[in-house]
Amino acid sequence: METEINQMLNISRHRRQNWTLLSIIGVAVLLVGAIAGSAATAKGWFSSSSNETKVPIYVSSDSKVNEQITLSGGFSAIAKAVTPAVVTIRVENRSRPQQFPFFPDSFRDFFERPDQPNQQPNQQEDEATPRRRTPRTQPVPGPLRPSGVGSGVIVSPDGYIITNNHVVEGAERVKVELADRREIQAKVIGADVPSDIAVIKIDSTNLPTVQFGDSENVEVGDLVLAVGNPLGVGQTVTMGIISAKGRQSPVRDSRTIYEDFLQTDAAINRGNSGGALVNLRGELVGIPSQILSQTGGNIGIGFAIPSKMARNVMDQLIRNGKVRRGKLGVFVEALSPELANQFGYKGSDGAFVQNVPKGDPADLAGVKPGDIITEFNGQRIKDSDQLRNLASSTSPGTTVKFKIWRDGSERELTAKLAENNLGSNTTNQPGTDRSNSNNGVLSGVRVENLTTDLSQNFRGVYVTEVDPESNAALYLQRGDIIESVNRQPINNVNDFNAAMQKADKKEVLLRVHNRNGSRYIVIRSQE
Repeated sequence: METEINQMLNISRHRRQNWTLLSIIGVAVLLVGAIAGSAATAKGWFSSSSNETKVPIYVSSDSKVNEQITLSGGFSAIAKAVTPAVVTIRVENRSRPQQFPFFPDSFRDFFERPDQPNQQPNQQEDEATPRRRTPRTQPVPGPLRPSGVGSGVIVSPDGYIITNNHVVEGAERVKVELADRREIQAKVIGADVPSDIAVIKIDSTNLPTVQFGDSENVEVGDLVLAVGNPLGVGQTVTMGIISAKGRQSPVRDSRTIYEDFLQTDAAINRGNSGGALVNLRGELVGIPSQILSQTGGNIGIGFAIPSKMARNVMDQLIRNGKVRRGKLGVFVEALSPELANQFGYKGSDGAFVQNVPKGDPADLAGVKPGDIITEFNGQRIKDSDQLRNLASSTSPGTTVKFKIWRDGSERELTAKLAENNLGSNTTNQPGTDRSNSNNGVLSGVRVENLTTDLSQNFRGVYVTEVDPESNAALYLQRGDIIESVNRQPINNVNDFNAAMQKADKKEVLLRVHNRNGSRYIVIRSQE
């Protein structure tokens, strides 16, 4: 029995010794491998080049950015090339005190006594005589005071600088602070409100510049740097990517009509406006213009005017002092799925034509309301904003070819662009004659015939009442003129009733005229 126990103990002891030996051997192998690997790497055995010590991102083609951009080296080469040409713009205005050109002689009773030489002792003032009003000396305007800070980009060695219109708008004095701390007074060469671009100039020579890049070649995900003077803290460089292209600002200024923003998450704050957004070649691809924020600070949503649009406006301002824009003469909007379905159009790209003013180039070319513009001068149209920007960037008088989709097929038309004067449109308010109510999808809507005078300028029926609780109240209001129902022209209430009887009970396509012009709308019944 004792012999069997001893044998079992010996077997267990040998097994523990074997595991210990294997562990020691494993550790030794790992140590030898690590040492050998380090030696091999140090000697460059596993490297394609004995000098390769960095991971390259991009090798610039710009002679000014002649260093390799690396993860370890950062973007200092770009910053060194660009920052000397990005300036701080300081604007000044005079304080204008409230002016009171006249004031009543309220205090003369206290100062003009009978014993004073200009009034006789027994002289009395007739109370019926109106109190005199003495002209008051006009107040002298206050001194020029700083009223804003922005940024700008030098684009020519002789001192032309591009910036935002809202940076210099209304300024009485504009000063430019260069990177070397020199401060030079600038002259505003021209400003364009619809694009928010302005050009100023300083008297200097041999200035550093930033060359323009092609914003059309920018792709979502590209790395970019933003350079400017945020919040007046001094020149600052931030990095981000292009987050989106072809953006319109959700808080757009009604005066800024042409928007085709590059969206970036590179930190942009107040003061960055008018600065530089550059690619990794050090080329200007955008002019930071706006941020979207609930707090006023950067939250990673910034908008920059693409360099292609900015340069076109800048060139015209320098040459002519103003911007001339082409006009096709159509009122367009985004193509909704409902409109596409009503017109039998497959897809979502294109600009839907709501109205065509008579005599404008599009009208002369044969464009009709309900057409879908799918191409302009060889470029496919994604939405109405793109079409508007393309037409406006084309010189007036240019003959253009464009394609429309109508009745199931695409056709090409030709037009000679007019000049867009950016005027406002006004319409007349129609009157009423007799009324009729309607049920179904337009339940709660009451219409009447047009008066004789109004029928000379308009065709359709006049909306006199819309139930605020109805679904139609989201689309119609009193004073609208319904011109067609499901693309069927309407001349009077009888036509309207007949068309509505044929219409689908769940959905109807109307063409409606109001103070904003004529447009198609799709109204659905409440579920």
